[in-house]
Amino acid sequence: MTTHGFTLTAKGPFDFGAALRFVEDWPATSALPSDGRTLRFAYCAESDWLPIGVSVTAAPGGVAVTATRAPGPAIRGEIARILSLDVDATGFAGLGAADPVLGDVQRDRPGLRPVCFWSPWEAACWAVIVQRSSMIVAARVKQRIADRYGAAVTVDGQAYQAFPPPVSLVDAGGLGLPAQKEEWLRGLAQAALDGVLTTEHLRSLTPEDALAELRALPGVGPFSAGLILIRGAGAPDAFPGDEPRLFGILREAYGLPEDAPASAYRELAESWRPYRSWASFLFRATGYRAAAD
Repeated sequence: MTTHGFTLTAKGPFDFGAALRFVEDWPATSALPSDGRTLRFAYCAESDWLPIGVSVTAAPGGVAVTATRAPGPAIRGEIARILSLDVDATGFAGLGAADPVLGDVQRDRPGLRPVCFWSPWEAACWAVIVQRSSMIVAARVKQRIADRYGAAVTVDGQAYQAFPPPVSLVDAGGLGLPAQKEEWLRGLAQAALDGVLTTEHLRSLTPEDALAELRALPGVGPFSAGLILIRGAGAPDAFPGDEPRLFGILREAYGLPEDAPASAYRELAESWRPYRSWASFLFRATGYRAAAD
């Protein structure tokens, strides 16, 4: 099979090893085979919804990528978004210098940038599948859907199953989910085909408008909207309005009262602009550990 190689360069701190370790621990991707050096995956490219296999390794100043399809600008942009290499991070460290609590978290995971879902479409499907379920169970269900409706792509001699494109699920049934969730997935598939549930559209809006549009989609509440925008579209400067786990971590980290309103967390996050998504991701990824620990 013909493969195509290219490199992506990071602007600002970046540690591919930290990203790979996150992928290995993240329930949504923990089942991916890993040798501790290479990230391999398959997905349906947003640019045309055709499957592509990808292999990523560390390279000086960024990553080296091998793809099973010719990487035009759209595909290069998608892979850069997945690893948050499409964002200039030169100012991110400065936030930690001004905010010692965030600085501690940055030092705990130096060079870790948000690792995103392969597409907002796939993030939205995950958000629906995982509702009222454990992430481990949700990952199995998502994999079964990929096995049934997705395409197999060979990456470095091994078959990887791409999650199906929206057109494959717009009329699908029998997904092994409750009837309401299956109806929601079909609605999300139509939204993706209509261009609403895409990186280009979501990142063309202000974070507030994007979150509002996402909340209007079937099965998408405040938490899911934040997940899709931040971890799907890779928007670097959004702050979720309702995420109890994150709020709990921030409450402990900054000594906020138990009854602190959501506005207190939004005010706290204002100092993280233009990287509110990134700071939130680091807090979620590491939890908070007091300096004395």
